[in-house]
Amino acid sequence: MIERTAVGVLKEHAPGEHRVALVPGAVPGLIEAGFDVVVEQGAGARAGFGDAEYHDAGAAMAGPDELRRRCDVLVCVDPPPEDGPVPLRAGQVLLGMLQPLRRHRRVRDWARRGVTAVSLDRLPRTLSRAQAMDALTSQANVAGYRAVLVAAHAYRGFLPMLTTATGTVRPAAVLVLGCGVAGLAAVATARRLGAAVSAFDVRPEAVAEAASLGASPLDLGVDAAGEGGYARALTDDEARRQRDRLADAIGRFDIVVTTAQVPGGPAPLLVTQEAIGGMRPGSVLVDLAAGPLGGNISGSEPDESVEPVPGVTLIGAPNLPSEMAPAASTAYARNVTAMLHHLAPEGRPVIDPGDEIQRAVLVAHGGEILDPAVAERLQPEGAAA
Repeated sequence: MIERTAVGVLKEHAPGEHRVALVPGAVPGLIEAGFDVVVEQGAGARAGFGDAEYHDAGAAMAGPDELRRRCDVLVCVDPPPEDGPVPLRAGQVLLGMLQPLRRHRRVRDWARRGVTAVSLDRLPRTLSRAQAMDALTSQANVAGYRAVLVAAHAYRGFLPMLTTATGTVRPAAVLVLGCGVAGLAAVATARRLGAAVSAFDVRPEAVAEAASLGASPLDLGVDAAGEGGYARALTDDEARRQRDRLADAIGRFDIVVTTAQVPGGPAPLLVTQEAIGGMRPGSVLVDLAAGPLGGNISGSEPDESVEPVPGVTLIGAPNLPSEMAPAASTAYARNVTAMLHHLAPEGRPVIDPGDEIQRAVLVAHGGEILDPAVAERLQPEGAAA
């Protein structure tokens, strides 16, 4: 009889994180595929999923210590705290959005312990057969949708055009900067709400996708299409020209949503303080890229709403999927489940760095760091040692 692999669902501990890596609806399929599912007590509570729902779906419940000792695979949204009572062990698989470029020292620790670290956020969007595992896309879709609702809540006017007995109210003018998955979701949502939407991206093909959803392209004279559908880095002159032209145009808009991010690095500054100063009172900006190193908008702070100039609201919103935890967790659970099926097609993990998908997401295995970008960030430290 083949021993079944135990998959442990960790409770999230990051501040403000309400999602959970697996929802009850995903449990029966994993059990049928040969896994045992063990859920840390209370793991789904903040996403609206109680322990009883997991139990009824066929999962076992356990405390954090038992879970870590018992399970061969641990799934999470963010990696578990470093100071856990039971450390990760050799041969254990940790699967989640590990952000290894920002947590390269933790990757080094996992490698030293012999942990196999699988980071869903390292999956390239160009791998068409891995679309079901693409957590970045599923969560960005939620973030773009939610960003427009957050902006609409803060905006003190109507989004659609209204014709009443007392006259016509013009639609709100919305600008979306960055036409990746989050940007396209924001465009579609703002259009559904009746706003007049414009969009900008340095990649012409991304702007064309936004236009297909009803957005008017905003031409800033910058083209930085790169390989594989990604943007290349702008030159200093291109970045300056983009900011200057955007500063001239941004005063026409009531709502601005920015979505441009760089994996493992600071987000590009798109909207300067000067540009914000040209906006009308009552205008709203939402920065999905706000973080400790800054965001797309000058002065944005993660999870904070500020007033950079009188009457203008700037909202730093880096973790909007957590605000829609039930829906975001359900989408994320599908990504996790698809990756588990790929890693363990017969119920037992088979780690193969030669596999195209595994090669992309494996950051540590067998005592080694496999992600070249992570290894490069650690090399100066290793050389100094």
